[in-house]
Amino acid sequence: MDKRSLEHLARRFRESEVRTEILRQELAAAIRQADGDDVPQKDICEATGYTRQQVRRIVKAEAADSDGPQSADSPQDSR
Repeated sequence: MDKRSLEHLARRFRESEVRTEILRQELAAAIRQADGDDVPQKDICEATGYTRQQVRRIVKAEAADSDGPQSADSPQDSR
């Protein structure tokens, strides 16, 4: 492995982190929308692979964001 190859891989990794963050935010918005549309929490959990607690945190984070600059922790994938 040479320096150029290593730099290329590191750049690709950083780019994937940015894409992952964008997708995480889009998924959180979709979860909040589903909750607002009265989709059962069980169905949200099954569709996303998140736990009920993670879904509650995501939904609750929107309320906290509306009240002020607080935000909930992002969900941790237990895989």
